[in-house]
Amino acid sequence: MNQFKPMEMEGMPVEEQFMNWDNIVRPSYDKMSVDPYTRTKIILMNGIETNAVLTCHAIERMTKDPEVKRLMSIMRRVDSMQQQTVNWLNAADQTVLETTIAYEQVAVDLTANLAKNEPDPYIKDTLDFALLEDFDHLFRFGCMLEALEGEDPELITQAKTEIKPGRPTILHHRHPNESMRKHYNKDQADLKTKMNYLTITSGEQQTMLFYKEHGFMYPDELARKLYSEIADVEEEHVTQYGVLGDPEETMLEKMAMMELCEAYNYYSCAQTETDDRIKRIWENFTKMEITHFKMCAELLRKYEGKNVEDLMQEDKIKSLIVFEPNKEYVNKVLEEQIDLMPNNMEFVRLRELPDNWSSFKAQQIMNSGMVPSEEVVNRLGTGLAEKATQNIYQDVKQQMADRIGSSAVQMAISK
Repeated sequence: MNQFKPMEMEGMPVEEQFMNWDNIVRPSYDKMSVDPYTRTKIILMNGIETNAVLTCHAIERMTKDPEVKRLMSIMRRVDSMQQQTVNWLNAADQTVLETTIAYEQVAVDLTANLAKNEPDPYIKDTLDFALLEDFDHLFRFGCMLEALEGEDPELITQAKTEIKPGRPTILHHRHPNESMRKHYNKDQADLKTKMNYLTITSGEQQTMLFYKEHGFMYPDELARKLYSEIADVEEEHVTQYGVLGDPEETMLEKMAMMELCEAYNYYSCAQTETDDRIKRIWENFTKMEITHFKMCAELLRKYEGKNVEDLMQEDKIKSLIVFEPNKEYVNKVLEEQIDLMPNNMEFVRLRELPDNWSSFKAQQIMNSGMVPSEEVVNRLGTGLAEKATQNIYQDVKQQMADRIGSSAVQMAISK
């Protein structure tokens, strides 16, 4: 079935959803034999569940009605159990850097899939813009893995996702003004747009938190700084994606869409999962989330007098979220958009930026000394690093150096 039709799907009674410790903590995958897209699904669903729990906690703290608090507590506890089940599937013998490569493979192939199936042109542009930045992060961490652990990052991605420079990370450090985006209209936006919004925001939030929580674990000073640099960019991404949502959505509307997003993602994962054991987890959790969605629909009807069908505006989503190679799509975006920058909630060419663009000063400050994402390429010097010398990447850095007069950017180009 290649369509998601939640109103026709069978749920699981909520009283049957609590799990014992054997059910919560399942055997992890073998990092040497796991399909890379099984690993990316696990990473994504951990992010989806984490965002659902955090969103539910925030809403509960702003809700007065005891019944709403109680039912959200039940859903949240099950979501928390699901999150632990999913996250504990990761192999314990994966290093932080190996897991990081997988995180960036998620970012690249998830963002590309969402962009290819996004009906809103503005949100598609936003996805494409950040895609080139996450693509570069994969390259920088790949260089770090080679330099620090002597491992080829393609052993993790299995060549399904290309590893080469994107828009250089040194150019990602912008003033918060440039993270602002236009939001969709909740009464007009396609249901797929709402699901894409929640999915990418969840995924990017998880990546940001992972880097902030694990980057200090390496004694190598450059590795510590690289994690710090890219974690800061991920914060930009979480902000730009987060503001795409309509602020006029009520708390119960947001919660209903979040639970629907969980079900949609689990269902999508199940349709392409190659590991039968893990596929059964996706299928089981889909049923749980369908029940949570219908519980939220009932709260919406009772407390706001709204039908969830009116909020959805359609009974199905035609395209599922699929992890698959996107090399041709990414290269096309790279060729056409590497020199784009955000300005006043639009994307323009570097040469079109006004002289008072707020990020020029931010670039001067943040790149005033050693830039970790450039230094990691200099340290490696061979293999992956040679890809960063191509003219397309040097040209865009030169354009930025010319605009801001940054000695740091200039030094990065000359090395």
